[in-house]
Amino acid sequence: MRLTLGILLVSAVTLIAACGGESAIDGARNKPNSFAAVKNPANDFSPGSTGDSNNSSGLGYGEVRITMELPGSLAPDGEPTRRNLRIVQPDSVRAYQIDRNLTDIRSAAYSTRKDDEGYTIIKFENGQPLSPDVVIEAQYGNTRLRSLAADDDRDIKINPFSEYLLLNTLPNYSSGEFQHLLDCADDASNTLCLNKLVWPALADQVHDFEIDIPTGANIASALDLLSQRADFVSYIASAAKYPLLDDQSVGEISASSADYNSVFMGLELGQTFLESSLAGSGQWGIRMGREEPTSPATYSYPGSTLASLDFIGIKITSLAAQIPYDRKTLIHQQGNSFFERGSETWDLNTHSSSPGGATLDSDTRLLAIRALYQSITGRNSSRIIGWTRNPYYMDAYVGAASGTNTGPDRALAGYFSAGKAIKLESEQGKLARKDELEAHYVSALELNLLRKEGFDVSVLNNRGYNMLYLATRFSAGSASPLQIESGTGTWQMSGGSNASTITQSQNYTTLNRDSSGAVVAGSTGTRSDNWVLSSRTARLSTGDKNIGRLNLDVNNPAGAFGEPDLGVGASVPDGSLLAFNLANAASSGGAVIGDGLLIAAEKASSAAPTSGRYRVQGFMMGMEDGFNRLIHLDNGTLELSGSTASLSSNTFEVLHSVDSETISTPAAVHLTTPLLTYADGGNGQVSFSAGGLSLKGFVTADQNQFFLLYQSNLNGEERRGLLLATKLP
Repeated sequence: MRLTLGILLVSAVTLIAACGGESAIDGARNKPNSFAAVKNPANDFSPGSTGDSNNSSGLGYGEVRITMELPGSLAPDGEPTRRNLRIVQPDSVRAYQIDRNLTDIRSAAYSTRKDDEGYTIIKFENGQPLSPDVVIEAQYGNTRLRSLAADDDRDIKINPFSEYLLLNTLPNYSSGEFQHLLDCADDASNTLCLNKLVWPALADQVHDFEIDIPTGANIASALDLLSQRADFVSYIASAAKYPLLDDQSVGEISASSADYNSVFMGLELGQTFLESSLAGSGQWGIRMGREEPTSPATYSYPGSTLASLDFIGIKITSLAAQIPYDRKTLIHQQGNSFFERGSETWDLNTHSSSPGGATLDSDTRLLAIRALYQSITGRNSSRIIGWTRNPYYMDAYVGAASGTNTGPDRALAGYFSAGKAIKLESEQGKLARKDELEAHYVSALELNLLRKEGFDVSVLNNRGYNMLYLATRFSAGSASPLQIESGTGTWQMSGGSNASTITQSQNYTTLNRDSSGAVVAGSTGTRSDNWVLSSRTARLSTGDKNIGRLNLDVNNPAGAFGEPDLGVGASVPDGSLLAFNLANAASSGGAVIGDGLLIAAEKASSAAPTSGRYRVQGFMMGMEDGFNRLIHLDNGTLELSGSTASLSSNTFEVLHSVDSETISTPAAVHLTTPLLTYADGGNGQVSFSAGGLSLKGFVTADQNQFFLLYQSNLNGEERRGLLLATKLP
């Protein structure tokens, strides 16, 4: 049975709110998906919504409201709104049915009226269409644009984004594929096919993208600009393939509800305009999931929820997440001046996804198009900042469930989401958008590890683990303002029920950007001091409980609510996979490791696999004289063949030119490595190499996941990264 993404907003909220849960997981489930009667999202920035506003108040059954948005040169007198567009009232509006080539076939059955503010309301006699074969066309002067009538929030935005969606999806389907979509939406076989709800979600989410259209653009140049945004193009291409999944390849989440501890790291490169003296400078940033005190007695924990729900007799999978995170940035100004910004500048923020459906494909891949909520920091201060984030396509690996009433023990994903930081000012009780303070581009790794009440850290004792980590150090004013440290090694666990001692052997390397701007491969070394791992108690509404959250310390356990020396993380219930957010991590003797992500998996007793295809996700930091580069791997492929392997991937690349103080928008670049020599180091340790490129890490005992550190020197550019490769069906 198909488990699809596109649950109508009202249905999604009702279903998700019906589940049990705790802390951030509760918050993610119960986040409202209804909005005030707002006509222009520029005038009311809300943390309870995505970037696109909803203007569905006063609508009856089958009715939708039309909002037309044009570039400034085509509507100089229009009302300014977000993305540098102008709202206009169209001269004419009509709805009609199309074929896959977008040819007008026949008029739809509808009537129109005007609301009190002059907006056109269309009433579809048979209810709002859900299939992708009905469009609404609006004309203003000589400009005509279209949008799908199937839009979740019933506020139909007609603009270059909606036109791009039409032009770049429907004509790419075969006639058979297009008919399949229509049959599904029309319930031709009376199977209540839920793929009918994919299109409303997709039609709505394209308007969440924060991509500014130049004032002087015409429609053709606006569409061309969108076609050059690799993240936008990839999202639409992936989402358009989503409803074509074969029914036979789709399974169900067996648990009625599965809660996860989320370990999250976001690596970002962007441009800041926050301070006038540094305006236009590029900056690196790192985001790390952490718990958030919400009152003296309660905490919000990074978490997500998968729920299998019965919706009109059909099992569907619902997905929600809420991850509080810390942020640190390093500004790299023209002339190689560096400025560090931490908690004194950036308040604790939240990465929260709108509740929605997901599809489990072949019991190994969790697929979804994810919309992210806006957030606000400094609400009661003199500097109120709104944070808005673009949607992304999730293609996550899920592990096996241990029983019929238990969810998968892990959901591992990498994804890319751009966004903005915007100055907000209170106007008539609402927070209005003002100057743009940042453009940021974020590549994230998210490891969701199944939560288990009563988790005992002693389950880890007398077991051996492979581990790796990647961390950054921002230190403006020092000889090396930016350092990247990465390491691999082994752990051996021993101890009692309250804490485990880690006896380790570790090798690490560093890469430095020094104060002159030069990039220098730094030190290599070993680390053999013992560490301590202990349970980190969670304070829930039902009391203080151990749920698989962990402290990582050098000597003495930090305790239930203390600050550990190295970081906070989590374990899957059987202890086979651990992950930690390193935060100001410092090992024995005060040696600083930094902020980043550490992953450990139980050693394998069998040889590493010599065949198979794996989905590759992750990020790299690239540095050379005068340039910084963020590389996000967009669902690449690692293929094993005996003692060799090949790696290829589409990537999104963001380039910072230090001298010109420019940041490129995400560009599509194809990464192909030379044929890699593949070596099994025993106990799950593996390496891949070709010339100046190396991948080093480990494979899990079940041979379904590789965790790898990437290191290369490409035409003088040093790159360091962290990759996740997971078994493909």
